[in-house]
Amino acid sequence: MDDDVPPGGVSRPGSRPATMADVARRAQVGRQTVSNALNSPELLRPETLARVTAAIEELGYRPHAAARSLRRRESRTIGHALEHSAAGRSNAVHDRFLHALADAADAAGHRLLVFPVDSHEQEIERYDQLLREQAVDAFVLAHTREADPRHRWLHGKSVPFAAFGRSWGEQSYGDWVDVDGAAGTEAATEHLAAAGHRRIGLLGWPRGSGTGEDRAEGWRRTMERHGLPVRGLRAATANSTEEARQAARVLLDREVTAVVALSDTLALGCYDVLRERGLRPGADVAVTGFDDSPIAALLDPALTSVEQPLEQAAKECVGMLLARIAEPRHPYRHRLLAPRLVARDSSRPPEAVAQG
Repeated sequence: MDDDVPPGGVSRPGSRPATMADVARRAQVGRQTVSNALNSPELLRPETLARVTAAIEELGYRPHAAARSLRRRESRTIGHALEHSAAGRSNAVHDRFLHALADAADAAGHRLLVFPVDSHEQEIERYDQLLREQAVDAFVLAHTREADPRHRWLHGKSVPFAAFGRSWGEQSYGDWVDVDGAAGTEAATEHLAAAGHRRIGLLGWPRGSGTGEDRAEGWRRTMERHGLPVRGLRAATANSTEEARQAARVLLDREVTAVVALSDTLALGCYDVLRERGLRPGADVAVTGFDDSPIAALLDPALTSVEQPLEQAAKECVGMLLARIAEPRHPYRHRLLAPRLVARDSSRPPEAVAQG
């Protein structure tokens, strides 16, 4: 034996779950040996490990998850920051991702701890606090940007994390999963070009946003592939309906027949300006959005938009995170997911407009 054999027989009442003591008696080893078999099997001789494993299977023993986590100083909790939204800005996409993330964490036997922040800098302060309190084991990040300070801080502390969004900078830290924004706007622009539109404007965000530039690239390369003009047909604005109106006016003054908006929020601002000028979205000027938020199908006309696979992204994030916890030295994993264009009445072809 590897340890003192506990006194007593090997039988147990059939009405209660097996305990570690039951397994120890059946395998004729001590409780510490059973613990080693579960947590550090490399410490045991092969024949001892085989005997304990056989006893575990025979008795149907299942370790108590909470007790095991306490011994290992694990919380089995994943932290995720929730940024306060500015007035006029929608968080519908992140809300959907958040629900999917909670489901994915639960399916993996973990909890999700959500905490509010106002900035990435405050988010790092909360990371430090939660780690010192041993309240979380790891984090899932969102809203990534170039030179994101969170990546460097977590990497420097050897804290497991996965991000929904690329790390964008030259120095790439951490595992991430992202949606191929360029593929999404490429599909939207191709859809409009196939419908006969030749002056297709881009309603986007100011330069410097990694996500914004990625989505803008899909529009640009599709226009160039079809030999269509891009000069003067890109207008930038913050991601709010109010500010999108002014940028949409600029595009309409340049006689675009279609608009590719980088978010549904921007598309909604374009709708407002079209109606302001007595024009009909989808009939006089085609419009597409991005995110396929709940409002897209409810607008009149229903908005053509790019749907992001948020449930898949959440599952990938949790999967990467658990793999990182299990294999801290494994090379970083990166995954780019394909979006899907959902075509609706807002992107009718010119001939349909003439007939309608």
